[in-house]
This record gives sequence, C-alpha cells and structure tokens, in this order.
Amino acid sequence: MHEGCGRTARVATVYVAAALLAGCGALAPVPAPVPEARPDHLDITLIGFNDLHGNLEPPRMAHTVPGPAGPVAVPAGGMAYLASAIAALKARGPHHAVVSAGDMVGASPLVSSLFLDEPTIEAVNTMRIDFNAVGNHEFDRGWRELLRLQQGGCEKFTARQPCQIRQPFAGAQFGFLAANTVREEDGRTLLPATGLKRFEQGGATVTLGVIGLTLRATPSMVSPAGVAGLRFEDEAATANALVPQLKVQGADVIAVVIHEGGSTTAGVQETSCAGLSGDIVPILERLDPAVDVVVSGHTHQAYVCDYSRVNPAKPFLLTSAGQYGTLVTDIQLRVDTRTRRVVRKVARNVIVQGEAFTGAQGRVPMTSVVPSFAPDPQVQSIIETYRAAAVPLAQRPVGQAAGPLRRTPSPSHESALGNLVADAQLHATRAPEHGGAQLSFMNPGGLRADLVPDGQGLVRYGQLYAVQPFGNQLVVKTFTGAQIRAVLEQQFASGSNTVQRPRVLSVSEGFSYRYDLSQPPGARISAMALHGAPLRDDMPVRVVLSSYLDSGGDHFTVLAQGQERRVGPLDLDALEAYFRDRSPVAVPALGRITSAGRTAH
Repeated sequence: MHEGCGRTARVATVYVAAALLAGCGALAPVPAPVPEARPDHLDITLIGFNDLHGNLEPPRMAHTVPGPAGPVAVPAGGMAYLASAIAALKARGPHHAVVSAGDMVGASPLVSSLFLDEPTIEAVNTMRIDFNAVGNHEFDRGWRELLRLQQGGCEKFTARQPCQIRQPFAGAQFGFLAANTVREEDGRTLLPATGLKRFEQGGATVTLGVIGLTLRATPSMVSPAGVAGLRFEDEAATANALVPQLKVQGADVIAVVIHEGGSTTAGVQETSCAGLSGDIVPILERLDPAVDVVVSGHTHQAYVCDYSRVNPAKPFLLTSAGQYGTLVTDIQLRVDTRTRRVVRKVARNVIVQGEAFTGAQGRVPMTSVVPSFAPDPQVQSIIETYRAAAVPLAQRPVGQAAGPLRRTPSPSHESALGNLVADAQLHATRAPEHGGAQLSFMNPGGLRADLVPDGQGLVRYGQLYAVQPFGNQLVVKTFTGAQIRAVLEQQFASGSNTVQRPRVLSVSEGFSYRYDLSQPPGARISAMALHGAPLRDDMPVRVVLSSYLDSGGDHFTVLAQGQERRVGPLDLDALEAYFRDRSPVAVPALGRITSAGRTAH
C-alpha cells in the first residue's frame, strides 16, 4: 500500500463512521454526528474546604477514624496533597465547582505569612477553585490588602514588603465573595456578593448560584483600623435578599458559603447532626429554604449534617471541612433537568492523607484505612520556592527556653505562654524612653502556637513567628485603675466575652488580681495589686498592649481609651529581644490571676 493510501486509512480509523472503498479510493460520506440525548438529570460535584490559614506544608495533624482493629490516626493536610484530593474529586465527573468558606489566609505559618500570604493564593490558583467567601482573618492586614490579594499588584499596605518573590504578584484567579460586607460611604459591597457557574450537557443547562458571607462579628475579631469604613450586615437577611436575585439570573441550585459555623458530636467521617450547636444554628433557622447547601467554617470543626433532621422546614445540607486543609468535603448534587430542582444531595468529608509525621504523641504513619494522595507537583514547586526563601530566617536561633511554653489555660484561664508574651511586651517598653510601661495585657487569641524548644533548649525565629504571626505594633497608654478594672470586667461581659465563654487577658509579672464569677457584672474584679501595692481607682498606670487591643479588639472597648499614646516596636521583635536578653528564658509561674466562686468554662 502506497503512502497516500496509508494516510487515508489512518484518517478513516480516526473517524470511525467512514469506510474505505475498494482500491483505497475515496471515503464514503461521513454521517452527521448523532446529537447527545437531553439527560433527565445532571450530577454536580460541589467541593468545599475552609479555614486553610495558609498551611502550605502539612500541619502535623491527624484525624481519628474507625479501623479493623480499633481507632486509627490518619496523618492529614498539606496543600500539595489537598490539590490532588480536589483534582481526584473533579475527575469523577465533568460538572464541578470548588468553594472555600473563608480564612484561606491570615494567622498563617511563616512560609506563607512572611510573604503576605501570596504563596497561598498562588497555590490555590493552581487548584482552579471558583469562589472564596471572605472570613474574618482575610481582614487581618486591612481591607485594602485584601483587595490587593484579589486584584494583584505590589502596593504596600503593611509593615512587610509585598512581591518579595513574584513581581508583580498576579492576584487570585478565583472570586472573593463578601455579600454582607458593605462600604459605608456608598452602600456597595466591598467585593462581589454572588457568583454563578453553569453546567451544560446534551442541550440541558444547570446553573449554580453561590452567595458568599463573612460572619457579622468580624469587626470584633480584627483590628478596627482594618475594617474602618465598612459595616458587616446580618448574614441570614443578606442571603435571603439575594436568593430571588440569583433565581432571576437563572440559578437552579443555590449554595450559601459562609464563614460562620458550629460543631457536632459526630465523628469526622460521620454524616450526622448529633449535638449540632453554635452560632450557625440561628442563621440556618432564618435562612430561606430555597437554599440547597450551606458550606460553613470559622469554628475549625468538621461535620456533614442534613439539617432537615433538625428542622424539616429547612432542608439544607450543612457541611464544614475542619481546618488547615486536612479535609475536603465531597458534595454530590443531582438536578432534575425538567423541574430544575435538586432531587438528591449527599456529602462526606474526605481526609487529605499525604505523609506520615512524628508529633508530640509519637509517630503517625500512613494507613490503608482511607485513601492517600500524591503531592501535586505544581503546588509542591510553589511551596519549595517559598520554603527555600524562608528557611534561613526561620532556622535562625534566637535563644533558649528552660521548658515548653504552652497556651494550655489554668483553671483561672492563665497560661505560661501568655504570661511570657506579656512579660516580653513589658520588657520592651519599660524604659522611660520607650514608653515607661508598668503593666502589659496580652489577648489569648493572638497566641497561635505553643513554643517548645528542641532537645538542647534552643528556640528558633520560625517558632516565635508561629506564636505571633500578625505583626502588631506595641502601644503604650496611660489608664486609671478604674479603667483597668473596667477592662478586666469586660473579659466576662462585653460582646462575645461572657461568663460561659470568657476571654481572659494575660498580664505581666508584678500585677495580680482576683475574679469571682458568682458576683454580678461590675463587681467581679477585686484585689488588684501592682508590685504588691493595691491599685487604686485614681492611680495612673502606663499599660502596653498590641495595636489590635489598642483599637478595642476582642470587645475590649475600654482599651481604645487611654492617654499619652506612644507606639513601640512590633510584638514579634519584642519577643525576640526578650529571648536575646533573658536566655535561657524561664517558664513563667502561674498565679497572677486567681478565681473564686463559679469557674469559667
């Protein structure tokens, strides 16, 4: 057979509908392709995760699941493995969407945070997700920096330098949604409120509408300066107003992706509403039942719950994928193409098993009880680039510690690490030329990791960074004894600070007090003493605190008051200086705060 005839044969093989004529002549006419039949239904995979917090590298966490011989710990997390898990779920069908329920960035480990979380955005870009509902931590560096993460560029809004590795930074290639975050000046949302994604098959089209919501309490959780000019509106009312708008735009399936959540008593892979509680519940009770799925976050808990079991009038599927990319939620939606309604919805949390690790509880090996995932090479390359840039700084020794410094609270809600940081802040600002501080306050939510020295007692810069990743400046102001008493009362009665869920500040060495929760508000604090002397209400005291608390963060509105304000160094720099000057640093004793009566929980 000559060459031309051979080529014709190969073409005929590709287009199977054709047949060769005798003698390798002309091809028979090719029939028109048969149109794909209109399907009765479309199956859509909605993939969810939340509270990633820039954990590029595996966070050394495990999820416990039942095994053939008892409970099995499964090592989980790492963004290269998360990328592969998402890709595997996408590969099961042609119709899929990926959403994140907030706190993708902020309070991140050094490899991401040192570079203003640009590495995390780059890594998520490779995953080809669709939408991220903005969480409170996306505002940690202010709303202008949040817009830079979405839009790209190298404009500087923080103490750290943007675009240290990539110039320019391209920004997120997925949509940030913030339906209830509104600019006060014009009433417009800071970022888009909703997003749409359409799926087509056999002439049938199904459209997914996504509403992205930030928890209403965000202003109390970030520096007020970072959300100045914004207001955060009611979550359920905002979503309910958007549902008919999405319907007009053609949405057949509606997902609310919200950075608010709850918890259940069910296991990580169970699909049960057992013990469902938390701030998400009153939102669900007011939510339009036209919503099909609620992908939630914020509480770092994992659950899959058919909410119709709780309230038959509210047939939502409620999900949350825990934290740090250790889980991803696989949500399967079947849509009837005639009625354009969801006729079946099921979900499960998939553990992102990637690599073994050794932690405080010993070795956590890989297991065959659940699937494992190979690292995505493109994401792994991004991680390695930024890790290489961060390692020299992270590994730099800063001093020694006499023992582990942990956040574990005592019965009075004091912690060794909180006391240490309070002492370090006082040490940095005690000199008259540095502010003349006499007392230090430290909020527990600002401590993001325990501080455990190595076998030789050595502490490295990366560990300090993990403890205090926010880059707050220290501020020294003068308060009266009466104002300090009012601040301490606000630990138990201000906003979300309650007797049931107190937020107890760490205090520096030399200051002590007692609280009694059996007393009424305003009478719970007693025995305040500074260096052994009673602290009178009219006595002026120079107090050092973070810029977060300085602006009234964590509902400590009294701390926004004060006189003779002086700005000091970064909190992280103060902690490093303390180790440099005091090594080996002793583990601070507890007992600065004592409690009586009913114990806070």
